[in-house]
Amino acid sequence: MSVLLIAEVSKGKVKKASLEACNYAAKIATQFNTSVTALYFGIAEAAVLSELGKAGAKKVLHCKNEKLFNHDSRLMTLAIEQAVNAESADVVIFSHDFTSKAVAPRLAARLKAGFVPAAVDYPVIEGTNFSVKKNVFSGKAVADYSILSAKKIIALLPNSFPVSLTEGNAEIVDFAVNLDGVESKIVIKEVKKESNELSLPEAELVVSAGRGMKGPENWGMIEDLAKSLGAATACSRPVSDIGWRPHHEHVGQTGIAIRPNLYIAVGISGAIQHLAGVNGSKTIVVINKDAEAPFFKAADYGVLGDAFEIVPKLTAAFKKMKASQQG
Repeated sequence: MSVLLIAEVSKGKVKKASLEACNYAAKIATQFNTSVTALYFGIAEAAVLSELGKAGAKKVLHCKNEKLFNHDSRLMTLAIEQAVNAESADVVIFSHDFTSKAVAPRLAARLKAGFVPAAVDYPVIEGTNFSVKKNVFSGKAVADYSILSAKKIIALLPNSFPVSLTEGNAEIVDFAVNLDGVESKIVIKEVKKESNELSLPEAELVVSAGRGMKGPENWGMIEDLAKSLGAATACSRPVSDIGWRPHHEHVGQTGIAIRPNLYIAVGISGAIQHLAGVNGSKTIVVINKDAEAPFFKAADYGVLGDAFEIVPKLTAAFKKMKASQQG
């Protein structure tokens, strides 16, 4: 038996969310007196994949089958099922992202496994009881989900725990999967790369804005504030829907769920759909000139005033602080 981790690599390094999920898998493996095996689809240097060893994996299965490179969820499900069988894995860990949303439910159906998406805490394992916490009711409550099946699948919500690395090593082995007779139905016509240097689900600092910015031509000051902090940029759904910002920056219930250490919301009213995707943030700062904006009720700090006056002053203050620290 082992715990199987589905790992992802981006821009030449293992994603922070995957390292976090690997730590999480290692904690579970310790309780079951077993080890973590990571599975990666794609081309990556051994030195890159070895980071998974530092996060707790003992073995990395490196699958280079080109059929899997277009992220076809059906083919990935079949490949992961073969890895589960090869490693006799009873627990499969994903990071809660686009991949897990597409693949984990399919895998759960094939393995007849219980599945908990967006978990926010370590499982409680007592005898035959295996329960996992996740947020419910748009983050207003936390529920315990008991998994009673022999196979168990968990998708960990990113930024739920800090990443811890050691001097551990992982054995990296090639892993071949049999996908004969199974063809992908996905055709890739164009690839557009994110302009953000920081991945939103992994970012610890996020500056987000909404329709209060009045137009896309005013977004420069949001980018300046984010740059002064070393933060990622995000937006509300209406902003992405009308084309002011790309859809991959949309955070909320129907967009990306994030849990940064700091979330600054500029000109966002704070509808429940938006709050559902960001209320896991450790600290929320709201800047809005509408005193009745519902976001103020969820904020740790609220600034009532005109964003066009406040944001440039904040940016200048952060730049001055950074310069004094460097000097």
